[in-house]
Amino acid sequence: MKSYKIPDGQISYESIEENDALYLIQVARKGIVYPRFVALTKSFPFSINEWSGFLHLSERTMQRYQKEEKSFDPVVSEHILGVILLYKQATTVFGNKKKLDSWLNIPNVALGGVKPKELLDSYMGIQLIRNELIRIEHGIL
Repeated sequence: MKSYKIPDGQISYESIEENDALYLIQVARKGIVYPRFVALTKSFPFSINEWSGFLHLSERTMQRYQKEEKSFDPVVSEHILGVILLYKQATTVFGNKKKLDSWLNIPNVALGGVKPKELLDSYMGIQLIRNELIRIEHGIL
């Protein structure tokens, strides 16, 4: 397996690409430190409370991560990367973040009548959204 050097704090939104899975695996294994998480997600329309729900962490735990500048464990780090990858894909499909952010907050018939962002707390939910984005991209409604 190809080895990547991942300097602390050097991962950026721009460096997260789906076609570089080995790099992302190593980033997740190392764990994303809380300050880097904040930097990666600052342009997202999600509050820390919403992220806490997506990641299945209590608000108190998130506050502890912030105070201690701790690294998330690999499973949580991988989930963060999954949401970021999905958001990047969706931004491309919608053409801009304003349209995407609106779409994420509207109940979607194809997704069982739930808001897409309500599915961001699970791997299967992310996959459902990915599949819907592919249909939208190809004009299949």
